[in-house]
Amino acid sequence: MIRIQGKIGAWPVDLTIELEPEDWSRLAEGLAHTAPAQPKETAPVTRAHSDPLWESVLALVQQEQRIEGPHLLSLLEKLAGNVGSAKQLIVRLRHNPNIRIEKTNEAQVFVWVGAGQKPTPSGNQ
Repeated sequence: MIRIQGKIGAWPVDLTIELEPEDWSRLAEGLAHTAPAQPKETAPVTRAHSDPLWESVLALVQQEQRIEGPHLLSLLEKLAGNVGSAKQLIVRLRHNPNIRIEKTNEAQVFVWVGAGQKPTPSGNQ
């Protein structure tokens, strides 16, 4: 027996499926004959070597050395042109090896740890 419970939109769903032993056998037999899907080979993703906006963002954090998240978001919104793009840049910064995030009671603080290094866009695109 398989039971599925949940909601589809506002409608509650409670579905019970009962199978006889021979139904389970046929189901298992059918799955055994199904070949696993082979992953399609895809071309490697190539990215532009230069992303002026991203380089500006890294330079900004490097220049500030420490910057609180809300202030950084407002600066990035001005750089990127909208809050959605600014939030995407914040996410990229969180995963950048040159950035460390410190949590305070008020906000997250983005700290440049790539001291003496030129900001690099690698690994975060």
